[in-house]
Amino acid sequence: MKIIEVTTDNQRKDFLMLPVQLYKNDEHWVRPLDVDINKVFDKKENKFFRHGECTRWILEDDKENIVGRVAVFINRKNEKSKNSKGQELHTGGMGFFECIKDKTAANLLFDTCKDWLQAKGMNSMDGPINFGERDNWWGLLVDGFNRPPNHLMPYTKPYYQAYFEDYGFQVYFKQFTYGRLVNEPLLPYYLRQAERLFNNPRYRFAKLEMKRLDDFAEDFRTIYNKAWVRHAGVKKMGSLQAKTLMKQMKPIVDPEIVYFAYYDNEPIAFFINLPDANQLLKHVNGKLDLIGKLKALYHKKMRTCHKMVGRAFGIVPEHQGKGVVAAIVEYSRVVVQEEIRGRYIDYEMNWIGDFNPKMMNVAKDIGGIVKTHHTYRIIFDEKISFEYCKIID
Repeated sequence: MKIIEVTTDNQRKDFLMLPVQLYKNDEHWVRPLDVDINKVFDKKENKFFRHGECTRWILEDDKENIVGRVAVFINRKNEKSKNSKGQELHTGGMGFFECIKDKTAANLLFDTCKDWLQAKGMNSMDGPINFGERDNWWGLLVDGFNRPPNHLMPYTKPYYQAYFEDYGFQVYFKQFTYGRLVNEPLLPYYLRQAERLFNNPRYRFAKLEMKRLDDFAEDFRTIYNKAWVRHAGVKKMGSLQAKTLMKQMKPIVDPEIVYFAYYDNEPIAFFINLPDANQLLKHVNGKLDLIGKLKALYHKKMRTCHKMVGRAFGIVPEHQGKGVVAAIVEYSRVVVQEEIRGRYIDYEMNWIGDFNPKMMNVAKDIGGIVKTHHTYRIIFDEKISFEYCKIID
């Protein structure tokens, strides 16, 4: 077998096409857009290249067939950390792993990543993860193979789990996707909590208004900065960044499923849901060219997407534990089950790490676990202790 660094257009195409071959008989796999994958490795598109580096390889067998692929990267902004014993970790990442059912091939891909990272001073490796934000391409699917992947989330082969764990990767944290049928009733105590807030005139709940997108972007930013910046690795969001994020969502957003909560007209919570883009993109075979765009637009207009995905949930600290979760969820239930009844059938939340038990408690009241992904870590230096991801207080 031969490892080849991806540098040419033909090799980039081989990198994209390997999963097409591997999953061609899997009815649940949805081919990602080529452009979405390519953006990760484009220095002009991916801001992580400003403080990081990345490379990728394909693997050929003796007959020059492509049988594997992988990417490896370093984010210089957060590669340094210390465990509870004060031992210093320098952690790189690997991802976009795909491989035929051959353990030797898998180990060769892992070895290549390890050697590259060690040569650059790293002593540990996380994977499979993204050279970018955590909400995209993160984790190895280990349960939930009977459901299609959500947009920008990985769907991987069942035999990959054994390959990772046999190589020496240990579970660093688990990622749970919670789901439900849209028309299932919520728990009774949710309704009681919600009614208490609905009867309090200081609280107000609203759907997104496309004509006031910039105003809602600012409300989103205010809540995000209060609710999420305290988490490790999360930085404050600026006004321009918030507006850009809202504009990026605009082509697919359904204002009927994006909600905000206010107290004395100050924004205190958001509940961001989107139609699952994969329900539209599964018709375009990875190509968002003119024909692909027309197909996606047709299915959007015909409302063939019946699955909504919870992308973000945030509540400012001073209003946590006061029933806001119940109220905004009940508000959304009324809209989806009564005002736009029948538009959506299935609901899944964006993944929640087991390092966030508070959010898991919220999610389990909304639905059950329908998918599990693992984020793994392997430490190259046997003198350094492995520790599970720290729990958020």
